[in-house]
Amino acid sequence: MERNIAELKRQFSQVFGEGGKVHIVRAPGRVNLIGEHTDYNDGFVFPVAVEMEVIIVFRGRDDGKLRFASTAYPGDIDEFDIDSTITPRPKHWSNYARGIAFNFQDAGVTLVGMDALILNTLPVGSGLSSSAAILIGTALAMLALTGLKMDLTRVAMLAHKTENDFVGLPCGVMDQTIVATGKPGFAMLLDCRDLSKSYVAMDPKELRIVIANTMMPHSLPGGEYAERRKDCEEAVRFFQKTHPSVRALRDVTLDMVKHAEGELDSRLLNRARHVVSEIARTQEAATLLGKRRYEEVGELMLQSHRSLQKDYEVSSPELDCLVDEAMKVKGVYGARLTGAGLGGCIVALVQPRAVDELKKQLPLAYQQKFGKTPDIYVTGASAGASMLE
Repeated sequence: MERNIAELKRQFSQVFGEGGKVHIVRAPGRVNLIGEHTDYNDGFVFPVAVEMEVIIVFRGRDDGKLRFASTAYPGDIDEFDIDSTITPRPKHWSNYARGIAFNFQDAGVTLVGMDALILNTLPVGSGLSSSAAILIGTALAMLALTGLKMDLTRVAMLAHKTENDFVGLPCGVMDQTIVATGKPGFAMLLDCRDLSKSYVAMDPKELRIVIANTMMPHSLPGGEYAERRKDCEEAVRFFQKTHPSVRALRDVTLDMVKHAEGELDSRLLNRARHVVSEIARTQEAATLLGKRRYEEVGELMLQSHRSLQKDYEVSSPELDCLVDEAMKVKGVYGARLTGAGLGGCIVALVQPRAVDELKKQLPLAYQQKFGKTPDIYVTGASAGASMLE
């Protein structure tokens, strides 16, 4: 993305004043091509880092104070001290920064004071993982001031721990991993059990990624997301009765799901069927994308959406509308909801020549049906988080 470094520094100075060496870090959002609700089931996911991003402008302080501001919340500066016990604030945006600081200290990292301004081109609540971008970006900023180097996978795991234990969202490891370790021009097939990863090229001359935001934000902490995760855990306990080696739904086969019909509660059966079939679809999609068999990848994306719609029950009329309308445009290979669902965005895999038509048709159909205009983003596979200056 085009960035005006001087303008970013000017905005920082307006909040925190002039002086000192100012640094800038960027952290991308992410979109998942396929593999939804599989990460916390030890399965496979297939995300890309996107061009929309979080920017953190920061400088060091010598008094041990950590001060954070966000352009999304003008005038609200959160301040805490590295020498005091760091605790969460009730439902406050700064808990991501607080949590990273807490977990760095818990890991033995000696922090220094800092001022930091968070600027976000990622829509909050859209399912494009603005939270992981803030976590990873904040972590890199803190490390930069300490002068310490840390493996990016470890940074991702600390961010994951922060989101789970400090913020209170029981998410999987996908978001933090792709934000920290994405490669430009590549999608990542991530094994969420052992964190092994492989990268699959996406030729921008042949493929573009189009994201359409329903403008219906989802609320992840607690609620429906946590209920789905509990359903999966309960299904695992059922399968363990006859298959003690099962550790997660990753270890369950479709035959096992089929044989459970009539014995396992229908809701839990549906949840298990989605996860088990989605894991298989994700691995197949990565293989097919590598072979440039885009039509078949698109069909798997549609199958994923229908499974999320019917078995996992995390779609919505708005998401369904955008998927259905996208598939009416010639040159769209496939579309599906992306993220946890229940709001947020869809993702479509598109021929470059079809992008303009899709950008025109989706708002027309959506406005007519729901009286809203969806935000549309066009992206390729971006790089993971990095220092800009």
